[in-house]
Amino acid sequence: MPQYRGAAPINWAVINGEKMSGVTTFMIDKDIDTGGIILREEVRIAPDETAGELHDKLMEVGSELVVQTVEGLIQNNVETRVQRSFIQGGEVLKAAPKLTRELARIDWNDSTSSIYNLIRGLSPYPAAFTELSNGEKPVQMKIYSAEKRYDLHGAPGTVFSDGRTYLAIATADGAVGVKDIQAAGKKRMEVKAFLAGFREPESYRALEGTSKSELERARSL
Repeated sequence: MPQYRGAAPINWAVINGEKMSGVTTFMIDKDIDTGGIILREEVRIAPDETAGELHDKLMEVGSELVVQTVEGLIQNNVETRVQRSFIQGGEVLKAAPKLTRELARIDWNDSTSSIYNLIRGLSPYPAAFTELSNGEKPVQMKIYSAEKRYDLHGAPGTVFSDGRTYLAIATADGAVGVKDIQAAGKKRMEVKAFLAGFREPESYRALEGTSKSELERARSL
């Protein structure tokens, strides 16, 4: 803090493609996440890191910071700083609102980078998802891990696959390759195992999603 006040700061830092996160200890006041800051420590976000992986890193750093803070409080050796003193001149504070189902439903009209970060930021929970349809009952699919594919191009939502080793879905400027997925009612599995039981994947198309508009709304808060 003071960045990412709200319900889901770890998720939103990853969703927004931040390169740095961190932990903060602070005093409680009448508003949410606005109290005086005691200690802070930065933690770098790897470009392929998920929210779950970042959470585990922050938990370790945070536990040490809590011990330091408690020791300082016991010794009456703590100074607090108002949060606005950490805000640079034109810096815009980013919100971390509650994660919604609409945010998790992937809009393939968004960019490859934005969708890739959304998948990372919602993994492992609640997990970004899409629905694939070939004209029959849609198949809902949660995506836990993915990769950027700029070698594939098509109308957003187009499915690319060789039926054995890869499954990718077209975005506005490329595609996202699916690596770790879970179809509704099935176990979580790697894409090769999924394709072993999923016939004619290229006959499917990803249905329209809502994540892009939800991202725009959240970033306007």
